[in-house]
Amino acid sequence: MTIDLADYEAGDHLVDSDDYADRLAKLQKRLSHIQTAHIIHKRRAIILFEGWDAAGKGGIIKRLSAEWDPRYFEVWPIAAPTAEELSHHFLWRFWRRLPAQHNIAIFDRSWYGRVLVERVEQLASKADWKRGYDEINAFEAQQIEDGATLIKVFVHVTQKTQDKRLRDRVEHPWKRWKIGSEDFRNRARRADYVEAMHDMFRETDTKHAPWTVIDGNHKKSARIAALEAIADQLEAHVPMDPPELDPELAKMAKKVLGD
Repeated sequence: MTIDLADYEAGDHLVDSDDYADRLAKLQKRLSHIQTAHIIHKRRAIILFEGWDAAGKGGIIKRLSAEWDPRYFEVWPIAAPTAEELSHHFLWRFWRRLPAQHNIAIFDRSWYGRVLVERVEQLASKADWKRGYDEINAFEAQQIEDGATLIKVFVHVTQKTQDKRLRDRVEHPWKRWKIGSEDFRNRARRADYVEAMHDMFRETDTKHAPWTVIDGNHKKSARIAALEAIADQLEAHVPMDPPELDPELAKMAKKVLGD
């Protein structure tokens, strides 16, 4: 069925303040084990986040990776392409950031900019962004066929929620760095972005690379929902059995450390 963002606007409080910390800690411990499994089994994973400005993507990423070994994951904040990147195919800069074996790459925005911001702001021709759907599907299929786990997360908020968070960023001295004029330009074209998002879902919500949409209107509930969905999908693609202790190593440990 086609994804409709209107179905993700309830802002349900799936967790209360007392329950949140405990559930988050358990999820982060689970995610720590999942990362270890990726390291041991030399698996790689790609997790991308799309969504509205101020939807809470950064907060989810921060908690997703809080207990991970920093040597084996990378967060890629994707901004406007550089002059060098513009001289190549739009997927070139993402190929360069794909994870190696036993690594996880997190993309804070992604190649979907071709069919979202580049479409709406007319930074790409209609022919280019329409062709982008097939190019993206082929690119994602290649990563999966090569053994990578691909997880696509979209965080949705209503205009009312977004306005409240944008206002908070303006008024809070230590949050002002997170807001710019482009946030308000994007807000003014919300209807155009919604149309582009729904087209994106229709064209790229594939069997091998489905979208996970998160209702971001209640921050704590959104974090728990996103981490649970990501953990479930990562676990489904990596063996979760811990490594056996090498008998020779066990003998050595006993000799050096005692019983």
